[in-house]
Amino acid sequence: MTQLILDMVHHNPGEPLYDTAFDDPAMLQKMGHNGKVYFLFDSPLLAINWESVDASILPPDSADRRWVEAKAARIRAQHAACRAGGLAIFAMSDMVLFPRRLVELYQLHDTFGDPRHPQTRRLLRAQIGELFTQFPDLDGLVVRIGETYLHDAPYHLGSIHHKRDATRTIIPLLQLLREEICEKWERTLIFRTWYSFDQHPAVYEAMCAAVPPHPRLIIGVKHCEGDFHRANPFSRLIGMGHHRQIIEVQCAREYEGKGAYPNYIAHGIIDGFEEHGRLPPTRLRSIGQFARERPDLFAGIWTWSRGGGWNGPYIQHELWPELNAWVLAQWARDPARSETEVFHRFAQEQLGLAGNDIPRFRRLCLLSADAVLRGRNSTRRDMNPWWTRDQGISWPGAPLKKEARQRNLQQKDEAVRLWQEIVRLAEGITWPDAATGEHARGSAYYGLHLFEIYRTLVYLAAAEATENREQVQHWLRKYDEAWANYNALPEQFSNLATLYTQDYTLHLRNNAHEQVAHLQKTYNQ
Repeated sequence: MTQLILDMVHHNPGEPLYDTAFDDPAMLQKMGHNGKVYFLFDSPLLAINWESVDASILPPDSADRRWVEAKAARIRAQHAACRAGGLAIFAMSDMVLFPRRLVELYQLHDTFGDPRHPQTRRLLRAQIGELFTQFPDLDGLVVRIGETYLHDAPYHLGSIHHKRDATRTIIPLLQLLREEICEKWERTLIFRTWYSFDQHPAVYEAMCAAVPPHPRLIIGVKHCEGDFHRANPFSRLIGMGHHRQIIEVQCAREYEGKGAYPNYIAHGIIDGFEEHGRLPPTRLRSIGQFARERPDLFAGIWTWSRGGGWNGPYIQHELWPELNAWVLAQWARDPARSETEVFHRFAQEQLGLAGNDIPRFRRLCLLSADAVLRGRNSTRRDMNPWWTRDQGISWPGAPLKKEARQRNLQQKDEAVRLWQEIVRLAEGITWPDAATGEHARGSAYYGLHLFEIYRTLVYLAAAEATENREQVQHWLRKYDEAWANYNALPEQFSNLATLYTQDYTLHLRNNAHEQVAHLQKTYNQ
């Protein structure tokens, strides 16, 4: 069975759309993808007119009807371009998602998030029928349960009750979708989760026991448990049960700069990250191992070439996301090939590197994975991974145990040493394309100076925890120096990503700079 090799651009909800080459189906086809997933707010579920159910749901000439018709026109143009580019067409949507006027008309506010409710089930079946009738080019639907985003859907409401409950929500919803999408309409269903069953193998086992496999039913599973954090456990769901699984990979990772600096994760995805090396021999620890040992369950790769999270950094050059997405797509076309072979092809075919510059680039990329893990967390997950994300940094805190605290500090030093070597490698490579070379060098310095800021904060947190006045004062000076070096980068390089900021607080607790200001006031009197 042909593997799906899908890509999605995850635009920031509620913000202007990315200007990205990954929205071009022709580019995706050249990279090796055979399908595109359109993001939540380009889902046809937002663009059906509901006329087969009730014409009063979206009355002619109403503001919501005009919005839906404009959305439908945009989506049909997208689908035509995608089909012309030779790609299969998928769209992601939250469940359950209905027009606001429908929910109010039928007084469903308290019930429409329950997939067992008879009215909800009737409307879901009607919705799926309208979906594939009005958008016949759609090859499949990606259904997300766990959250509902409405930032760019002003005329719709979404809800899902008991998202972690197999009996009350997961199983009845999946059974209905299997019947309608896979059996009745003969389209592909990718059922994916966000904090629903993805960290609960027992719930997944119950789901598998209740829902029989189907050639068109695929489960979307992230390569790690929880969100896309390094040091998170390798997903225990991968290889479980009897449903085919497509593996999700974020290529411009929202917790790791969004492509602003070198961060090669394709090697770890295919061959295994170092932090999973301690898993017992009976456990899967990489997607390459999964593809080799369970080809019956391996349905392919789904890359998020861009996106995840909110706000910046906003990149001007797409080298680092393209590297990850290209290697994963090309490898998924033939999982028997080694990641090294595919990587070398990227260096030669896409970058035009030759001779000793290829192993230099290889070492730069492999070091970036080591540096990111040690600089943001540690090989033993000594830190809360949520302490820095998007374009902001919160106070990292210090591990309570002395051994973990010392290991964490040592790895922050090691991360900076690795970034220094990455800078030397980027400076030493002859880049055939001038703009790519400028970006590679500048982004290496971006990583170095950002991770110097991270190191100062981790040392400050440790010094505060041990009430070491001298160390606090020392690292306060280093903190100011690190930010000065980082903020000077745009004067030196022209195509850098936007910078992290000291005042960013969205989705972050205890802003780091505010805590530093408190320490400056306390210890520098």
